[in-house]
Amino acid sequence: MQVEGLSINLATIREQCGFAEAVDICLKHGITSIAPWRDQVAKAGLDEAVRIVKSNGIKLTGLCRGGFFPAANEADWQKNLDDNRRAIDEAAAFSADCLVLVVGGLPGTSRDIVAARQMVFDGIAAVLPHAQASGVKLAIEPLHPMYAADRSCVNTLGQALDMCEALGEDVGVAIDVYHVWWDPDLANQIARAGRMKRIFAHHICDWLVPTKDMLLDRGMMGDGVIDLKGIRRMIEDAGFFGAQEVEIFSAETWWKRPADEVIATCVERFRSCCQI
Repeated sequence: MQVEGLSINLATIREQCGFAEAVDICLKHGITSIAPWRDQVAKAGLDEAVRIVKSNGIKLTGLCRGGFFPAANEADWQKNLDDNRRAIDEAAAFSADCLVLVVGGLPGTSRDIVAARQMVFDGIAAVLPHAQASGVKLAIEPLHPMYAADRSCVNTLGQALDMCEALGEDVGVAIDVYHVWWDPDLANQIARAGRMKRIFAHHICDWLVPTKDMLLDRGMMGDGVIDLKGIRRMIEDAGFFGAQEVEIFSAETWWKRPADEVIATCVERFRSCCQI
């Protein structure tokens, strides 16, 4: 039986299996929406990965990831732009709903986060015409402030939406509960994103207490403190009814369990903890 409204970000079982096997396991559990990472696609080969997706009627709720724009010098800046254009081409090959942008942090030895944010804006602006020509939407994913230095200097939904507003059409946001659940202005900003029609993706997992590793200890839905149904209600009230995409990085727990068990648990927790 098909599980409506659920997508699996393939990072959730990245340590257990490759692209083809991950797709097979998702299909076994009635899941026909996925979001792969570019390295997983590269290992399978882009043409083969696209063939697998299209022959099985699979939808990509996103491709992860583009971004990492800030650079310490001109050569690296151009290299980053070129890589983002390649990522756009890959997203277009899959007809993905969006290319998720993890925008990058401080380049080199810089301490200037304002300049880093400007480079992010300039980088998205530089590749946006290629994305628009390719029919690919760009989804800025604001990351928790703990990642401001190395992964993303865009740390609130409000910051991301300010960029979207200035950049214009075809740039929106991926709302990942792990990164935004704590924000006291979250409800207002989700409503704003809805008015702007800029919600392109909704990622789910849970925040464990205690969290032992800020990158690799995300929780399965229901095992932590995030009000998953409450956030989903805000997102649907804002007009987004796309799939909830499970994205779990869990080096010591879920990545050590059989992929079949992990996906079965995702389905059960989606139904019990996330649907409204």
